Amino acid sequence: MAYYSIFPEKDSTIYSNPDRDTLNTGNDEILELVKEKGINNGIYYPSRILIQFKDSDINNIISNKIPNDFSASLQLFSSEHTNLSQNQEVEVFAISQSWDEGTGRYSNLPISSNGCSWLYRDNSTSKNKWPSSSFAVDTTGSINPNTGIGAGGGVWFTGSNFVNSQSFLRENNLDLNINVTSIIHKFSASIFSSQTYPTGIPNNGFLLKYPNRIEENTSGSRGTLSYFSVDTHTIFPPKLTFKWDDSIHNSQSLAKNKGELNVSLYRNKEEYNINEESIFRLNVRDKYPDRTFSTTSNYLNVGYFTTSSYYSIRDAHTEEEIIPFDNEFTKLSADSEGMYFKIYMKGLQPERYYRLLFKHINNDGIEIFDNNYHFKVVR
Repeated sequence: MAYYSIFPEKDSTIYSNPDRDTLNTGNDEILELVKEKGINNGIYYPSRILIQFKDSDINNIISNKIPNDFSASLQLFSSEHTNLSQNQEVEVFAISQSWDEGTGRYSNLPISSNGCSWLYRDNSTSKNKWPSSSFAVDTTGSINPNTGIGAGGGVWFTGSNFVNSQSFLRENNLDLNINVTSIIHKFSASIFSSQTYPTGIPNNGFLLKYPNRIEENTSGSRGTLSYFSVDTHTIFPPKLTFKWDDSIHNSQSLAKNKGELNVSLYRNKEEYNINEESIFRLNVRDKYPDRTFSTTSNYLNVGYFTTSSYYSIRDAHTEEEIIPFDNEFTKLSADSEGMYFKIYMKGLQPERYYRLLFKHINNDGIEIFDNNYHFKVVR
């Protein structure tokens, strides 16, 4: 089992509305997909989201942490949503050109143009516009000019392996959790290689947008999908989460297949540095052990869950599920000393307390162990 999350180095929302098509919002706490109604016409103009993670963070994980068989997902956490239509869909693409985050905000008056916008990929002074035609091979961008929406809005790689999406209803959980494994493969030359991209593709981040059929329908709004940005002062910045199965089971002949159990942590600290990769160990034993004649206590025997056992992490203050029970990626391991699992602290927000829960499935059914075990991550 393993979850490893990294956080963006930059993100921004870009707006096609002519009143804001040079606006930079790189310092805003919120990212949003919205269709804004123009002031002087009835056209609804879409926005798009840009987000990028460091090359060094991605390469470190792929080279030093995980096997080739992994899953990667882009996660954005919902803020306040307004006037949403019933059906929602968001697409994610790999951006094909570099861009500057900037330090502008939506509320700036006059507007700030010192970073990426709908028209420009850096700033309006440098005059480096997003291409609107004559795109490089296997890339595209812009928007249908017949809609009345101006050219720009980023450029991205094309093809089935370069797009991922998520569909949902407005009454559903509106967090985004989009599988981007195929794109991450192409960011890494050690994993992806072909005649077209022998060394992979450059990591210029991800572009999030409504599908073309929604963007180019300029006669109506879709409401506003709002998500926390990397500049949020909450525990909900976007993240790129890598998951893989590194569980090992060497002592399952001693697994507890039935009966009531006690579970406790041992040899674990109360605080962990954000750079630590720490192994947590569990003591599993029968709640009511059989009486036997022995020179040692039955309570000292090492016990084990079955292979169907998992861990979960919650924020101790908000009860937000940081790492959910996952049948594939949060399995507990076992060796001669008992059950254990590893936590990569760098994927958690520092200066916060977290709570551990455990799930065990045996012949008697499913049991959740919540003994209020806490730990803190510090800088």
